[in-house]
Amino acid sequence: MTLDDVIEHCLAKPGAEETYPFGDGELCCKVGGKIFAFIGLDGGTVGVKSGATAEEAGQWRERYPEDIAVSAYIGRYGWNRVHLDGAVPADEVRELLDLSYDLIVARLPKSKRPALS
Repeated sequence: MTLDDVIEHCLAKPGAEETYPFGDGELCCKVGGKIFAFIGLDGGTVGVKSGATAEEAGQWRERYPEDIAVSAYIGRYGWNRVHLDGAVPADEVRELLDLSYDLIVARLPKSKRPALS
């Protein structure tokens, strides 16, 4: 899955918005004001919430130890960084993006959740 594919997939989600709170090198996709994907524009990586817990996120790292690692600072909350040019198949990258979005939306107050079509 290419970087452009990841960006397109994320921004197609209901209520998704594109922000750059950490500078031009990292695109953050948000829903309801909360980040669901950290897209490294220079490094070809994406940070996603890969489970409700750090243990659930760890299962992804066990499957792809060379290409999925704990996200700096927020890994203990279930966030992983995925290398896009590695062994993780495109359908599983999409699955991780969808999971991250769904986990973030589920924690939003109902008033901030996007209307699903």
